[in-house]
Amino acid sequence: MSDTDSLTRMEDVLAQDGYARLPGDALFDVLAIAPHDWSTFANSWNDLGPDLFMADGGRYRRRRHAAFALERGRFSRKPHQPHYQSRDYNPLNGDVQRWFDPVEDATVANAACRAIFAFCADSFDPGHAHNWHVEMHQFRIEAKPDSAGRPTPEGMHRDGVDHVMVMLIERRNVREGVTRIGAPDGTALGEFTLTHPGDAMLIDDHRILHGVTEIHPVDPAQPAWRDALVLTFTSTS
Repeated sequence: MSDTDSLTRMEDVLAQDGYARLPGDALFDVLAIAPHDWSTFANSWNDLGPDLFMADGGRYRRRRHAAFALERGRFSRKPHQPHYQSRDYNPLNGDVQRWFDPVEDATVANAACRAIFAFCADSFDPGHAHNWHVEMHQFRIEAKPDSAGRPTPEGMHRDGVDHVMVMLIERRNVREGVTRIGAPDGTALGEFTLTHPGDAMLIDDHRILHGVTEIHPVDPAQPAWRDALVLTFTSTS
């Protein structure tokens, strides 16, 4: 499936296919994200702590995490808590309470972040009829000359939630990092690359498996990374 050519078609595409791709430039226009706000938001990825819970022994992932309640369209931040996934959904790192550094308050307060949250709330629950547990993840996957970066080391997977939004923040000096989409029975449904800042996809986690291939440096002498924002929504009512 190609990028949705109009964000007004996004809900139809998501309902039909179980996922929708959104080009960053169109999303920025609709959300009226100012360049300064985006720059400040994106720069917060430069201050992420290491992920010390990688069962594969890798030290290529940095992250911050936060949890929120979404009630009738309004977000409120929850006390800092661990991220937990069942091993049924994450065979590599599941069944462990994983504590990460909290997302900075200034990052959450940024106008770009607030606009992205509101967009996801409207997309996943247009009538704001339900309550949700929402988790925010800031990821930086680093690639080095002697070791690839693995955005999804667990492979093709579901997150064990209801809805997922993945947004590219930056690709710096990397190649590959191809997003793959599949059905729960393993049937491949397509692949594409989130290339430009703001490029995003919305996923019905009940219907879609997703994964991202390894990244490698283009220039081994320079730093290389892939920054992404992930929001997950789980219904609580």
